[in-house]
Amino acid sequence: MRAPVWTAVAISIGLIVLLGYFIPPELAQFGFILTIRSILVGWAVILAGVAALVGVLNLFLVHVARMTAKRNPDRYSILLVVFFILSLGFGLYLTPADPNYQKVVTAIQVPVEASLMGILAVTLTFASFRLFQRRKGLMAVVFAISAVFFLLVGSGLLAPLQEVPGIGGILGFFQRLPVAGGRGILLGIALGSLTAGLRVLLGADRPYSG
Repeated sequence: MRAPVWTAVAISIGLIVLLGYFIPPELAQFGFILTIRSILVGWAVILAGVAALVGVLNLFLVHVARMTAKRNPDRYSILLVVFFILSLGFGLYLTPADPNYQKVVTAIQVPVEASLMGILAVTLTFASFRLFQRRKGLMAVVFAISAVFFLLVGSGLLAPLQEVPGIGGILGFFQRLPVAGGRGILLGIALGSLTAGLRVLLGADRPYSG
């Protein structure tokens, strides 16, 4: 086994943190485990924040290099660098808790996210028809019909039909289906994360061994 010491350290820390979630706070004799778990989780949060900061700085430096390139400098990198500096400066001066700062960020972020979701919807619809052209089958037909139908339901064009007895209940059922699918995806992510964590705890995966 490569890096047996680090493997033992990682497994021990993982078991302590996992065990801490199963110990009720009322059991004072196991309070030291809860304290150790709290310290370890705090360290993990700090390391995650530092990793995110390093990633942001790396992105900033990459765009600075593109902006200052001698041949064909990237204009979009110039915009990113300028607005990154402005956002960072106002964020440090006003703090993220400032209501005006939050309004500005929300006014920019929400339209961008809505635009990306609109592009995603059109892309999925186009991909469904491409799939139907290349692989004709039952699942391709179901995917294409589902994409078009849920686009119509989500657009609000079928909203007047909700007042019709019977049809309104059926449309309400179909409107809840995407929520159920989203929860299924989140459950899948949770189970995948749990499986990956258990593999690290059992020593099957050792990403820390190099």
